[in-house]
Amino acid sequence: MPTTTPNTSLGFGLGLRPDHYEDALQQRPAIDWFEVISENYMIPGGRPLHYLDRIRERYPLVMHGVSLSIGSTDALNRDYLRDLKSLARRVEPAWISDHLCWTGVDGTNLHDLMPLPYTDEALLHVSRRVREVQDFLGRRILLENVSSYVSYSQSRMQEWEFLAALCEEADCELLLDVNNIYVSSVNHGFDAHEFLAGVPVSRVRQMHLAGHTRQDTLLIDTHDQPVPEAVWDLYRAAVRRFPNVSTMIERDSNIPPLAELVAELDRARKIAGDVRMQVA
Repeated sequence: MPTTTPNTSLGFGLGLRPDHYEDALQQRPAIDWFEVISENYMIPGGRPLHYLDRIRERYPLVMHGVSLSIGSTDALNRDYLRDLKSLARRVEPAWISDHLCWTGVDGTNLHDLMPLPYTDEALLHVSRRVREVQDFLGRRILLENVSSYVSYSQSRMQEWEFLAALCEEADCELLLDVNNIYVSSVNHGFDAHEFLAGVPVSRVRQMHLAGHTRQDTLLIDTHDQPVPEAVWDLYRAAVRRFPNVSTMIERDSNIPPLAELVAELDRARKIAGDVRMQVA
């Protein structure tokens, strides 16, 4: 059976990026933990692993993947899973996460996070695969809701209903991406607060915050901008429903100096603190 660690908060973290390796080691900024992209370190050696080992000595880490393709109809990639498990032994992360999506078909990687149809058939398929991955890793995994720009006519439930059912069926946990909820709510016209209300509180282990851009009538999850006000507003509501959940900010391009991201992180910390005082 997969195991899990107690659901205690790590606090407020950032995604670890090469631009900030030295600053994280030399400055010791107000960052409680780092999230690392698993695939960047599933390598035999070199500079990334050198820094990973040094940063691991000073900060708690979690692993976040982009290639599990848990929703694909292709067979699970056993080589990938072995490398992921090996990295987990080295890093000893608080948890491992990936995305609720599919990333390819017939062995072709689309290099994107494609949404699933929300059907009973898809639920059973993904649940079986999640259980298989968890049994292999010997731990529960977290799955993240992705931003989406298309929907399926076959879907028979809302995304949040699918997430709740998946947690129950597969006994997994959730990485709730607040920016992705907002982006998808605008793109598909649903109520982001209804999404929050439909997600089981006990299953949310981590939250993501990030920025996005607008292209014509769509919002695109680009991770190249500061967190916008609309996402901060939704984060306030998320903290009310999911208090004391580890929160981090993602920035994947147009990366600013570390101090700018730490200032954003301080804002997340202040919002969470204010909300907790209001509900106390």
